[in-house]
Amino acid sequence: MTKKKPSDEPAAGPAQGAKMSKKPMARAVRIALFQREIRVRLSPAALDLLFARADVISEGQRAMRGGHDSYFGSTMLTVDLPSLSALLSDACDAGTARRLATLLESDPDVARRVQRLAESETARVAGAHPRQVGTHVTIRSQGAKVFIDVDVEAVFG
Repeated sequence: MTKKKPSDEPAAGPAQGAKMSKKPMARAVRIALFQREIRVRLSPAALDLLFARADVISEGQRAMRGGHDSYFGSTMLTVDLPSLSALLSDACDAGTARRLATLLESDPDVARRVQRLAESETARVAGAHPRQVGTHVTIRSQGAKVFIDVDVEAVFG
């Protein structure tokens, strides 16, 4: 027969009863097959709205360069988020403008839209449809506005 030492017996009292009712932490015995992530991207409807409501200014001129009829100019788009606040569910503030500028830079649909806009603006300003249009695009935000600046070089005929 074994004798119990006084230290082996639980002390009676309310604090000891609370400790004994706690369950040990469960070990994870299964793992998820699929990793989930949340991605944020621009909605097509929002892009339609931004491009439809952007202020567009284009300037440039045709010149002969290396024996080729060329065009050098720029197209600037300004998106004023506060002016769209009645149509957008997101806050139209500087933080949203920064986030929008970042997403615009990495969206391939935006690149295609900007290229098409540059081509049509070049044709409008130059008075003829170019054979080839090259662009360099810079997107930035300042306050609650987003600026898309497009440098354009085109060749005619």
